[in-house]
Amino acid sequence: MLLFGFIAKQIRRWQAYRRTMIELSVLDDRTLADINVSRSEIANVARRAAASAA
Repeated sequence: MLLFGFIAKQIRRWQAYRRTMIELSVLDDRTLADINVSRSEIANVARRAAASAA
């Protein structure tokens, strides 16, 4: 059972990463600036979102 829990957690993290990447990538530069995220920071923001997903 421990293996299945680990796999499920990794899947949730991957989904959070992809969802965040997609949602931020479609925003224009002005909207990103409003939330204090530059286009080059999107991957880092997505990684942090995935790390906090449990």
